[in-house]
Amino acid sequence: MTVETDSPPPTEPFAAHEPARRGGSIVLVLLVAAGIVAVAVALMTIGRAQAQPYILGVLALLAMVGLFNLFAFAAGIVRFTDRAADDPVMGRIADHAHDGLAVTDPRGHVVYSNAAYLALTGAVGPQDVRPVERVFIGNPDVSEAVFRLLKAAREGKRQQEEVRIAGSDGVQGRWLRMRVRPLGQSKREAKYAVWSIADITRDRERQEDVFRELQHAIEYLDHAPCGFFSVNPVGDVIYVNATLANWLDYDLAEIGSGGLKLTDIVSGDGAALLTSIVAVPGEVKTEVFDIDLRMRGGKTMPVRLYHKLAFGADGAPGSSRTLVISRARDEHSDPERAAEVRFMRFFDHTPMAIATVDRGGNVVRANARFAKLAQSLSPDGAANKSIFRTVNARDRGLLIAAINQAAEGQGDIAPVEVMLDGAKERWGQFFVTAVEEDERDTEAAIVYLLETSERRTLENQINQSQKMDMVGQLAGGIAHDFNNVLSAIMMANDFLLNAHKPTDPSFQDIMQIKQNATRAATLVRQLLAFSRRQTLRPQVLDLGDALSDLTMLLRRLIGEKVKLDLVHGRDLWPVKVDVSQFEQVVVNLAVNARDAMPDGGKLTVRTGNVTADEAAQLSHKGMPAADYVRIDISDTGTGIPPDIVDKIFEPFFSTKEVGKGTGLGLSTVYGIVKQTGGFVYVDSTPGEGTTFHIFLPRHRAELEAQPEPQAAGGAAKDGAAEPSKPRPDLTGQGTILLVEDEDGLRSLNARGLRSRGYSVIEASNGIEAMEALDEKEGAVDLVVSDVVMPEMDGPTMLREMRKLNPSLKIIFVSGYAEEAFDKSLPENEQFAFLPKPFALSALVEKVKETMTAS
Repeated sequence: MTVETDSPPPTEPFAAHEPARRGGSIVLVLLVAAGIVAVAVALMTIGRAQAQPYILGVLALLAMVGLFNLFAFAAGIVRFTDRAADDPVMGRIADHAHDGLAVTDPRGHVVYSNAAYLALTGAVGPQDVRPVERVFIGNPDVSEAVFRLLKAAREGKRQQEEVRIAGSDGVQGRWLRMRVRPLGQSKREAKYAVWSIADITRDRERQEDVFRELQHAIEYLDHAPCGFFSVNPVGDVIYVNATLANWLDYDLAEIGSGGLKLTDIVSGDGAALLTSIVAVPGEVKTEVFDIDLRMRGGKTMPVRLYHKLAFGADGAPGSSRTLVISRARDEHSDPERAAEVRFMRFFDHTPMAIATVDRGGNVVRANARFAKLAQSLSPDGAANKSIFRTVNARDRGLLIAAINQAAEGQGDIAPVEVMLDGAKERWGQFFVTAVEEDERDTEAAIVYLLETSERRTLENQINQSQKMDMVGQLAGGIAHDFNNVLSAIMMANDFLLNAHKPTDPSFQDIMQIKQNATRAATLVRQLLAFSRRQTLRPQVLDLGDALSDLTMLLRRLIGEKVKLDLVHGRDLWPVKVDVSQFEQVVVNLAVNARDAMPDGGKLTVRTGNVTADEAAQLSHKGMPAADYVRIDISDTGTGIPPDIVDKIFEPFFSTKEVGKGTGLGLSTVYGIVKQTGGFVYVDSTPGEGTTFHIFLPRHRAELEAQPEPQAAGGAAKDGAAEPSKPRPDLTGQGTILLVEDEDGLRSLNARGLRSRGYSVIEASNGIEAMEALDEKEGAVDLVVSDVVMPEMDGPTMLREMRKLNPSLKIIFVSGYAEEAFDKSLPENEQFAFLPKPFALSALVEKVKETMTAS
């Protein structure tokens, strides 16, 4: 709607229903006062009697005037007003304000309007004044805004709208800003609304001019022959011009929507250079970097960046402004600049951190890899200032000495391997070389840094593994030799028991020897468990049931001071373990936990399934991703000191007092778990407790290997694994070839077999056994042989004997596990096995069983 303004605007404001302004004068007040005083003096001069009628008349007159004013005040004809309401300054401010002002009563009638309001609304005179809604009625562009203003006026709220009024007859349109607010805070004043109308056409035109100039500037920047981007402090790209977006093959609208990081457009570790600028509060820094940018498809382009970054008073960085100049064309146009580009790409993309430093160790120049490494060591950027800050204080002197040598021009400086600074243990190897003499004023040395943390970790793991293997071999060798001694003791002890009755005075001494020999055999089995060479009889097992069966035993072992809590996971997968050995693992850990809680505490045994994905996330060293059943055994004891936690699985290592432990408990746990195909790890915090994590591989019945045919030795092995119950009659007949390199043990075994009715041929090694078999061709019914022997071992002897007699029966006896030599035999080879040490009854029982087997 067009507002007509052809008639001349009125020059005086209009106030409807406004009472006439009353004049007032101090002179008039003084004259009235003087008259009253003069009358009083005149009456006093004429005497009281004569003045009395006049006094009554004056009083009557004054009473009539007072009564009249009282009635006039009650009727509203006369009223008392605040002088501030008639203040001419305040009134003129509103009357002659530049913005149009109007006040409407609760019915919407205009009770006041100034001259500007009349002019802006096109009113001819005071009698033509109209409220805002009537002025702009019928204009669809304005009606919605006016409706919102009227609603706010009725609700006593403030509201502002900006509308455009179209012109007519060639008259340019105008922009108006309309506001409404309540007149005051009181309930009566809140019903009155104050309207203001301002012509903001010129302000709008000025804003449009600025906007057009801004659009032109953005257009010029977008299509400049160089790239431009800006990054906020958290690494988000907040602006990219069209040129750079085109170079990188990105959609400009897509970049504007956010989600693009600095690391997305900078190749390699180049982003670390831009974020490694050392903060100086209140300063603006501009750095030049030659790096590669990464395109959307993964290709790279060499560029030079002029990177400008301002820091606040507190040192916090603001958004950067970076000019990008492409150097791709330099590779074809200028050979020298192309060589520079190639060098910078090599310098920044080398996997080794490189920096030049002055005599004080301050970094003069550095490549992207060094900037990234320095940032990881010192998040506040302090490491970028001094290369010494990257090194732990303990080893810092080694690097200082190397740089001093380079500053003096020395060559062939030995590499320095030191611990790097930071929260985690990290190692690095520094290679320091001197620079040319004329450059030593600014740069004293070139430093190459190669992080060796992973290499050292791998070396430590290999060394630890080798140490454990060597200790295991030593323990296994000791156990093997000791088994021979124990076998002889136990065999001789059996002969003594057979020769003495229980009433004999020496019978108890002989029994004591047997008990100690059995105890020694248990220690040997623990050594073999650590070396993973013991004989296991694995079977499919449900860990929940197995642990429940152990509950009563565990409660007796840990005592009343320690609370036992078993938490079983749901639907545990089956595992294949030796039941007795698994029970030994749990018992050993429970006993250690009890000893770590002398004042009582809590022992928790928790089970659960671990999927392959979960195992990969655990990142335990040496444990491949697979399905496992997990057993956590936790205590609230004293914990294990960090300096010995890596030694706890070594045999004979113990933290207990002398005489209170063998040091084989945890080594036994380690060996049994490893031989089962599982893994064991420990987490411990001194003063809080220790948790052992055991991971046993999930048993899958569908992947179980098919059992070997009975004719291929399976029957013999099964017979060894689960021997039949002792038969009343263990005597027999036949010729047995006994092969044993220990003379004492061989003679005792031969004596025991002969006592049961067998003929025995003795041989001290495999060669003698082959000679005896050749002499007694067809007369030997069974061979009982040791496995580890000089000149010819048991498996080699078996292969040679099979050539002479394929059906020959053989029993191997050894202190090692059956699997230790099973792999060295031909496939499907038939033999029986008897582990050392063994008693006479076990030997004759195995011989009887093998001789009678078909």
